[in-house]
Amino acid sequence: MGAGRFETDMTDFIDAILNAVRTVTGEREGFVPLHEPEFAGNEAAYVADCIETGWVSSVGSYVDRIERDLAEFCGTSHAVAVVNGTAALHVSLLLAGVERGDEVLMPTLTFIATANAASYAGGVPHFVDSEAGSLGVDPDKLDAHLETIAERRDDGCYSRETGRRIAALIVMHAFGHPARLEQLVALSEKWGIPLVEDAAESLGSSYRGTHTGNFGLVSALSFNGNKVMTTGGGGAILTNDAALAKRAKHLTTTARVPDRWNFVHDEIGFNYRMPNINAALGCAQLEQVPDMLARKRRLAERYAAAFDAIDGVGFLYEPGGTVSNYWLCTLLLDADNADRHQELLGVLNDADLMARPVWTLMHRLPMFADGPRADLSCAEDLASRIVNVPSSPNLVGPARQAS
Repeated sequence: MGAGRFETDMTDFIDAILNAVRTVTGEREGFVPLHEPEFAGNEAAYVADCIETGWVSSVGSYVDRIERDLAEFCGTSHAVAVVNGTAALHVSLLLAGVERGDEVLMPTLTFIATANAASYAGGVPHFVDSEAGSLGVDPDKLDAHLETIAERRDDGCYSRETGRRIAALIVMHAFGHPARLEQLVALSEKWGIPLVEDAAESLGSSYRGTHTGNFGLVSALSFNGNKVMTTGGGGAILTNDAALAKRAKHLTTTARVPDRWNFVHDEIGFNYRMPNINAALGCAQLEQVPDMLARKRRLAERYAAAFDAIDGVGFLYEPGGTVSNYWLCTLLLDADNADRHQELLGVLNDADLMARPVWTLMHRLPMFADGPRADLSCAEDLASRIVNVPSSPNLVGPARQAS
Protein backbone atom coordinates (compact mmCIF):
# COMPACT_ATOMS: atom_id res chain seq x y z
CA MET A 1 0.00 0.00 0.00
CA GLY A 2 2.86 2.37 0.83
CA ALA A 3 4.48 1.81 -2.56
CA GLY A 4 1.18 2.40 -4.34
CA ARG A 5 0.57 5.63 -2.45
CA PHE A 6 4.08 6.87 -3.35
CA GLU A 7 3.51 6.13 -7.04
CA THR A 8 0.16 7.95 -6.97
CA ASP A 9 1.68 10.96 -5.26
CA MET A 10 4.45 11.16 -7.84
CA THR A 11 1.93 10.88 -10.68
CA ASP A 12 -0.02 13.71 -9.08
CA PHE A 13 3.19 15.74 -8.92
CA ILE A 14 3.83 15.39 -12.67
CA ASP A 15 0.17 16.12 -13.45
CA ALA A 16 0.26 19.22 -11.25
CA ILE A 17 3.21 20.58 -13.22
CA LEU A 18 1.54 19.78 -16.54
CA ASN A 19 -1.67 21.49 -15.46
CA ALA A 20 0.23 24.54 -14.21
CA VAL A 21 2.00 24.95 -17.54
CA ARG A 22 -1.32 24.56 -19.37
CA THR A 23 -2.88 27.18 -17.11
CA VAL A 24 -0.23 29.67 -18.24
CA THR A 25 -0.10 28.81 -21.94
CA GLY A 26 -3.85 28.30 -22.32
CA GLU A 27 -5.50 25.79 -24.58
CA ARG A 28 -3.79 26.06 -27.97
CA GLU A 29 -4.02 24.20 -31.21
CA GLY A 30 -0.95 22.16 -32.11
CA PHE A 31 2.51 22.14 -30.62
CA VAL A 32 3.51 25.07 -28.40
CA PRO A 33 7.16 25.96 -29.19
CA LEU A 34 9.75 26.84 -26.60
CA HIS A 35 10.33 30.29 -28.09
CA GLU A 36 9.07 31.31 -31.51
CA PRO A 37 9.86 34.46 -33.49
CA GLU A 38 7.26 37.19 -33.80
CA PHE A 39 6.92 39.53 -36.78
CA ALA A 40 4.34 42.22 -36.14
CA GLY A 41 6.04 45.46 -37.10
CA ASN A 42 8.00 46.88 -40.01
CA GLU A 43 9.84 43.67 -40.92
CA ALA A 44 8.20 43.18 -44.32
CA ALA A 45 8.58 46.86 -45.28
CA TYR A 46 12.26 47.05 -44.35
CA VAL A 47 13.14 43.75 -46.05
CA ALA A 48 11.21 44.83 -49.16
CA ASP A 49 13.20 48.06 -49.19
CA CYS A 50 16.43 46.03 -49.32
CA ILE A 51 15.11 43.96 -52.22
CA GLU A 52 13.84 46.97 -54.13
CA THR A 53 17.08 48.90 -53.76
CA GLY A 54 19.35 45.88 -54.27
CA TRP A 55 21.21 46.44 -50.99
CA VAL A 56 20.92 42.93 -49.57
CA SER A 57 24.51 41.93 -48.75
CA SER A 58 27.11 42.97 -46.16
CA VAL A 59 26.90 46.74 -46.61
CA GLY A 60 23.88 49.00 -46.49
CA SER A 61 21.98 51.52 -44.44
CA TYR A 62 20.31 48.92 -42.23
CA VAL A 63 23.67 47.49 -41.12
CA ASP A 64 24.74 50.97 -40.07
CA ARG A 65 21.40 51.59 -38.40
CA ILE A 66 21.25 48.35 -36.40
CA GLU A 67 24.74 49.01 -35.04
CA ARG A 68 23.68 52.49 -33.89
CA ASP A 69 20.38 51.25 -32.48
CA LEU A 70 21.93 48.31 -30.64
CA ALA A 71 24.60 50.47 -29.05
CA GLU A 72 21.93 52.92 -27.90
CA PHE A 73 19.63 50.20 -26.58
CA CYS A 74 22.41 48.41 -24.69
CA GLY A 75 24.12 51.59 -23.52
CA THR A 76 27.47 50.70 -25.07
CA SER A 77 29.65 52.99 -27.12
CA HIS A 78 29.91 50.59 -30.06
CA ALA A 79 28.16 47.61 -31.66
CA VAL A 80 29.45 45.60 -34.62
CA ALA A 81 26.86 43.44 -36.38
CA VAL A 82 27.95 39.94 -37.46
CA VAL A 83 26.46 36.78 -38.96
CA ASN A 84 25.71 34.96 -35.69
CA GLY A 85 26.44 34.87 -31.99
CA THR A 86 29.17 32.26 -32.34
CA ALA A 87 31.07 34.53 -34.74
CA ALA A 88 30.64 37.36 -32.24
CA LEU A 89 32.14 35.19 -29.49
CA HIS A 90 34.99 34.01 -31.70
CA VAL A 91 36.08 37.52 -32.59
CA SER A 92 35.50 38.73 -29.02
CA LEU A 93 38.04 36.20 -27.79
CA LEU A 94 40.57 37.29 -30.42
CA LEU A 95 40.03 40.90 -29.34
CA ALA A 96 40.61 39.85 -25.73
CA GLY A 97 43.99 38.43 -26.76
CA VAL A 98 43.34 34.70 -26.77
CA GLU A 99 46.07 32.89 -28.71
CA ARG A 100 46.63 29.28 -29.69
CA GLY A 101 47.27 27.11 -26.65
CA ASP A 102 45.78 29.54 -24.13
CA GLU A 103 43.15 28.39 -21.68
CA VAL A 104 39.75 30.10 -21.57
CA LEU A 105 37.70 29.87 -18.38
CA MET A 106 34.00 29.30 -19.03
CA PRO A 107 31.00 27.66 -17.38
CA THR A 108 30.36 24.03 -18.18
CA LEU A 109 26.68 24.99 -18.01
CA THR A 110 26.48 26.80 -21.33
CA PHE A 111 25.55 26.31 -24.98
CA ILE A 112 28.14 24.63 -27.21
CA ALA A 113 28.92 27.92 -29.00
CA THR A 114 30.86 29.15 -25.97
CA ALA A 115 33.30 26.25 -26.05
CA ASN A 116 33.39 26.12 -29.84
CA ALA A 117 34.34 29.79 -30.09
CA ALA A 118 37.30 29.26 -27.76
CA SER A 119 38.37 26.29 -29.87
CA TYR A 120 38.14 28.33 -33.09
CA ALA A 121 40.51 30.85 -31.52
CA GLY A 122 42.95 28.02 -30.75
CA GLY A 123 42.11 28.11 -27.07
CA VAL A 124 41.52 25.30 -24.59
CA PRO A 125 38.20 25.44 -22.68
CA HIS A 126 38.72 25.30 -18.92
CA PHE A 127 35.37 24.55 -17.31
CA VAL A 128 34.19 26.13 -14.07
CA ASP A 129 31.11 25.80 -11.91
CA SER A 130 27.88 27.77 -11.79
CA GLU A 131 25.72 28.85 -8.88
CA ALA A 132 22.08 28.01 -8.29
CA GLY A 133 20.85 31.58 -7.86
CA SER A 134 21.77 32.95 -11.27
CA LEU A 135 22.92 29.81 -13.14
CA GLY A 136 26.00 31.91 -13.98
CA VAL A 137 29.67 31.45 -13.08
CA ASP A 138 30.13 31.25 -9.31
CA PRO A 139 32.75 33.95 -8.57
CA ASP A 140 33.54 32.70 -5.08
CA LYS A 141 34.13 29.15 -6.20
CA LEU A 142 36.15 30.32 -9.21
CA ASP A 143 38.36 32.50 -7.06
CA ALA A 144 39.05 29.56 -4.75
CA HIS A 145 39.83 27.38 -7.77
CA LEU A 146 42.32 29.93 -9.12
CA GLU A 147 43.95 30.25 -5.72
CA THR A 148 44.60 26.51 -5.90
CA ILE A 149 45.77 26.10 -9.51
CA ALA A 150 46.87 29.50 -10.84
CA GLU A 151 49.46 32.20 -10.37
CA ARG A 152 49.58 35.76 -11.64
CA ARG A 153 52.73 36.85 -13.43
CA ASP A 154 53.77 40.11 -15.06
CA ASP A 155 52.44 38.94 -18.43
CA GLY A 156 49.20 37.41 -17.19
CA CYS A 157 47.69 34.52 -15.27
CA TYR A 158 49.06 30.99 -15.68
CA SER A 159 47.90 27.54 -14.66
CA ARG A 160 50.43 25.78 -12.48
CA GLU A 161 48.88 22.48 -13.51
CA THR A 162 49.28 22.83 -17.28
CA GLY A 163 51.74 25.72 -17.66
CA ARG A 164 49.33 27.42 -20.04
CA ARG A 165 48.28 31.05 -19.90
CA ILE A 166 44.70 31.63 -18.77
CA ALA A 167 43.82 34.29 -21.33
CA ALA A 168 40.12 35.02 -20.82
CA LEU A 169 37.08 34.40 -18.66
CA ILE A 170 33.74 33.99 -20.45
CA VAL A 171 30.67 34.70 -18.35
CA MET A 172 27.37 33.52 -19.85
CA HIS A 173 24.01 34.92 -18.68
CA ALA A 174 21.94 31.75 -18.78
CA PHE A 175 18.35 32.10 -20.00
CA GLY A 176 18.68 35.88 -19.63
CA HIS A 177 19.57 35.96 -15.91
CA PRO A 178 22.62 38.16 -15.26
CA ALA A 179 25.52 36.55 -13.44
CA ARG A 180 27.10 38.25 -10.40
CA LEU A 181 28.94 40.74 -12.55
CA GLU A 182 30.36 43.02 -9.86
CA GLN A 183 32.21 40.15 -8.21
CA LEU A 184 33.26 38.69 -11.56
CA VAL A 185 34.70 42.02 -12.70
CA ALA A 186 36.66 42.22 -9.43
CA LEU A 187 37.92 38.66 -9.93
CA SER A 188 38.96 39.50 -13.49
CA GLU A 189 40.97 42.45 -12.25
CA LYS A 190 42.50 40.51 -9.36
CA TRP A 191 43.84 37.76 -11.62
CA GLY A 192 44.54 39.84 -14.72
CA ILE A 193 42.17 37.78 -16.85
CA PRO A 194 40.11 39.73 -19.42
CA LEU A 195 36.36 39.32 -18.99
CA VAL A 196 34.22 38.48 -22.04
CA GLU A 197 30.45 38.45 -21.65
CA ASP A 198 28.48 35.82 -23.54
CA ALA A 199 25.32 37.93 -23.55
CA ALA A 200 23.75 35.88 -26.35
CA GLU A 201 20.61 35.29 -24.30
CA SER A 202 20.41 38.53 -22.29
CA LEU A 203 19.30 41.33 -24.61
CA GLY A 204 17.19 43.54 -22.36
CA SER A 205 18.68 42.21 -19.10
CA SER A 206 20.50 44.46 -16.66
CA TYR A 207 22.70 44.24 -13.58
CA ARG A 208 22.20 47.01 -11.02
CA GLY A 209 20.75 49.28 -13.63
CA THR A 210 23.35 48.66 -16.36
CA HIS A 211 22.59 46.52 -19.41
CA THR A 212 24.54 43.29 -19.68
CA GLY A 213 27.33 43.58 -22.21
CA ASN A 214 28.85 46.64 -20.53
CA PHE A 215 30.95 44.79 -17.97
CA GLY A 216 33.27 42.79 -20.18
CA LEU A 217 36.12 44.07 -22.29
CA VAL A 218 33.93 42.85 -25.16
CA SER A 219 30.58 41.07 -25.27
CA ALA A 220 28.59 38.97 -27.71
CA LEU A 221 24.89 39.00 -28.61
CA SER A 222 22.88 36.47 -30.62
CA PHE A 223 19.84 37.07 -32.82
CA ASN A 224 19.04 33.47 -33.72
CA GLY A 225 15.41 32.71 -34.55
CA ASN A 226 14.66 31.63 -30.97
CA LYS A 227 16.01 34.73 -29.23
CA VAL A 228 14.09 37.75 -27.88
CA MET A 229 14.64 39.44 -31.23
CA THR A 230 15.90 37.85 -34.41
CA THR A 231 17.65 38.75 -37.62
CA GLY A 232 17.17 35.21 -38.91
CA GLY A 233 20.76 34.42 -38.04
CA GLY A 234 22.92 37.18 -36.70
CA GLY A 235 24.74 38.54 -33.71
CA ALA A 236 26.75 41.52 -32.55
CA ILE A 237 29.91 42.46 -30.70
CA LEU A 238 29.51 45.12 -28.01
CA THR A 239 32.32 47.18 -26.53
CA ASN A 240 33.03 50.54 -24.93
CA ASP A 241 36.55 50.60 -26.41
CA ALA A 242 36.76 52.51 -29.70
CA ALA A 243 39.99 50.80 -30.79
CA LEU A 244 38.53 47.34 -30.18
CA ALA A 245 35.36 48.25 -32.08
CA LYS A 246 37.42 49.40 -35.05
CA ARG A 247 39.45 46.20 -34.99
CA ALA A 248 36.27 44.11 -34.64
CA LYS A 249 34.85 45.66 -37.78
CA HIS A 250 38.15 45.13 -39.62
CA LEU A 251 38.46 41.46 -38.63
CA THR A 252 34.84 40.70 -39.45
CA THR A 253 35.12 42.32 -42.90
CA THR A 254 37.86 39.96 -44.17
CA ALA A 255 40.52 42.39 -42.85
CA ARG A 256 40.19 44.38 -46.05
CA VAL A 257 42.11 47.65 -46.24
CA PRO A 258 39.97 50.50 -47.65
CA ASP A 259 40.74 51.13 -51.33
CA ARG A 260 38.64 52.48 -54.17
CA TRP A 261 38.96 49.32 -56.27
CA ASN A 262 41.86 47.08 -55.19
CA PHE A 263 41.39 44.10 -52.90
CA VAL A 264 44.03 44.43 -50.20
CA HIS A 265 43.93 42.49 -46.92
CA ASP A 266 46.52 43.00 -44.21
CA GLU A 267 45.89 39.90 -42.03
CA ILE A 268 43.71 36.81 -41.82
CA GLY A 269 40.18 38.04 -41.36
CA PHE A 270 36.69 36.58 -41.39
CA ASN A 271 33.68 36.98 -43.63
CA TYR A 272 31.45 37.59 -40.63
CA ARG A 273 29.58 40.81 -41.47
CA MET A 274 25.80 40.77 -41.12
CA PRO A 275 23.98 41.15 -44.47
CA ASN A 276 21.87 44.27 -44.91
CA ILE A 277 18.69 42.23 -45.44
CA ASN A 278 19.16 40.54 -42.06
CA ALA A 279 19.93 43.88 -40.46
CA ALA A 280 16.68 45.26 -41.90
CA LEU A 281 14.77 42.49 -40.15
CA GLY A 282 16.66 43.27 -36.95
CA CYS A 283 15.92 47.00 -37.10
CA ALA A 284 12.21 46.25 -37.22
CA GLN A 285 12.55 43.69 -34.42
CA LEU A 286 14.47 46.04 -32.16
CA GLU A 287 11.65 48.59 -32.42
CA GLN A 288 9.41 45.99 -30.75
CA VAL A 289 11.79 44.68 -28.10
CA PRO A 290 10.42 46.83 -25.23
CA ASP A 291 6.93 45.44 -25.84
CA MET A 292 8.27 41.88 -26.15
CA LEU A 293 10.17 42.25 -22.88
CA ALA A 294 7.08 43.58 -21.08
CA ARG A 295 5.00 40.62 -22.26
CA LYS A 296 7.75 38.14 -21.39
CA ARG A 297 7.84 39.58 -17.87
CA ARG A 298 4.08 39.12 -17.53
CA LEU A 299 4.52 35.54 -18.72
CA ALA A 300 7.20 34.93 -16.09
CA GLU A 301 4.93 36.37 -13.41
CA ARG A 302 2.17 33.98 -14.46
CA TYR A 303 4.49 31.00 -14.27
CA ALA A 304 5.75 32.12 -10.88
CA ALA A 305 2.19 32.37 -9.56
CA ALA A 306 1.17 29.03 -11.07
CA PHE A 307 4.06 27.20 -9.42
CA ASP A 308 3.97 28.98 -6.09
CA ALA A 309 1.56 26.43 -4.64
CA ILE A 310 3.22 23.29 -6.00
CA ASP A 311 5.64 21.57 -3.63
CA GLY A 312 8.78 19.98 -5.05
CA VAL A 313 9.37 22.40 -7.91
CA GLY A 314 10.09 26.11 -8.12
CA PHE A 315 10.20 28.88 -10.68
CA LEU A 316 13.62 30.46 -11.26
CA TYR A 317 13.36 34.15 -10.42
CA GLU A 318 15.76 36.84 -11.57
CA PRO A 319 18.60 37.31 -9.03
CA GLY A 320 18.39 40.26 -6.64
CA GLY A 321 19.67 43.53 -8.08
CA THR A 322 19.03 42.41 -11.64
CA VAL A 323 16.36 42.64 -14.30
CA SER A 324 16.11 39.52 -16.44
CA ASN A 325 14.59 39.37 -19.89
CA TYR A 326 13.30 35.90 -18.94
CA TRP A 327 14.36 34.66 -22.35
CA LEU A 328 13.43 31.15 -21.24
CA CYS A 329 11.20 30.54 -18.26
CA THR A 330 12.84 27.93 -16.06
CA LEU A 331 11.53 25.42 -13.57
CA LEU A 332 13.85 23.83 -11.03
CA LEU A 333 12.89 20.52 -9.52
CA ASP A 334 13.78 19.97 -5.89
CA ALA A 335 16.69 17.58 -5.40
CA ASP A 336 14.31 14.88 -4.14
CA ASN A 337 12.49 14.97 -7.48
CA ALA A 338 15.51 14.95 -9.77
CA ASP A 339 14.84 11.34 -10.68
CA ARG A 340 11.57 12.48 -12.34
CA HIS A 341 13.37 14.93 -14.64
CA GLN A 342 13.27 12.91 -17.86
CA GLU A 343 9.75 11.68 -17.16
CA LEU A 344 8.53 15.26 -16.79
CA LEU A 345 10.18 16.28 -20.06
CA GLY A 346 8.46 13.39 -21.78
CA VAL A 347 5.03 14.20 -20.35
CA LEU A 348 5.23 17.88 -21.31
CA ASN A 349 6.41 17.18 -24.85
CA ASP A 350 3.83 14.42 -25.31
CA ALA A 351 1.22 17.02 -24.33
CA ASP A 352 2.46 19.29 -27.19
CA LEU A 353 4.18 21.65 -24.76
CA MET A 354 7.80 22.01 -25.84
CA ALA A 355 10.07 21.58 -22.82
CA ARG A 356 13.82 21.23 -22.74
CA PRO A 357 16.55 20.45 -20.21
CA VAL A 358 19.66 22.57 -19.97
CA TRP A 359 22.29 21.80 -22.61
CA THR A 360 24.53 18.78 -22.09
CA LEU A 361 27.29 20.06 -19.83
CA MET A 362 30.39 20.85 -21.83
CA HIS A 363 32.74 18.58 -19.88
CA ARG A 364 30.46 15.63 -20.68
CA LEU A 365 30.91 16.06 -24.45
CA PRO A 366 33.55 13.77 -25.98
CA MET A 367 35.67 16.53 -27.56
CA PHE A 368 36.01 18.37 -24.25
CA ALA A 369 35.99 15.46 -21.80
CA ASP A 370 39.73 15.56 -21.11
CA GLY A 371 40.03 19.33 -20.69
CA PRO A 372 40.97 21.21 -17.52
CA ARG A 373 38.18 21.81 -15.05
CA ALA A 374 37.26 22.89 -11.58
CA ASP A 375 34.83 21.08 -9.29
CA LEU A 376 31.55 21.15 -11.23
CA SER A 377 29.17 19.65 -8.68
CA CYS A 378 26.64 22.49 -8.66
CA ALA A 379 26.31 22.53 -12.46
CA GLU A 380 25.92 18.75 -12.46
CA ASP A 381 23.17 19.02 -9.87
CA LEU A 382 21.40 21.81 -11.77
CA ALA A 383 21.52 19.89 -15.04
CA SER A 384 19.54 17.09 -13.44
CA ARG A 385 16.75 19.44 -12.33
CA ILE A 386 16.30 22.26 -14.91
CA VAL A 387 13.26 22.28 -17.19
CA ASN A 388 12.60 25.15 -19.61
CA VAL A 389 8.97 25.69 -20.59
CA PRO A 390 7.27 27.64 -23.42
CA SER A 391 8.40 31.26 -23.22
CA SER A 392 7.18 33.12 -26.31
CA PRO A 393 5.75 36.60 -25.62
CA ASN A 394 2.65 35.81 -27.69
CA LEU A 395 1.52 33.46 -24.90
CA VAL A 396 0.27 36.52 -23.01
CA GLY A 397 -1.13 38.50 -25.90
CA PRO A 398 -0.46 39.97 -29.31
CA ALA A 399 2.32 42.42 -30.12
CA ARG A 400 1.73 46.14 -29.85
CA GLN A 401 2.72 48.02 -33.00
CA ALA A 402 5.82 50.13 -32.34
CA SER A 403 5.32 53.84 -32.92
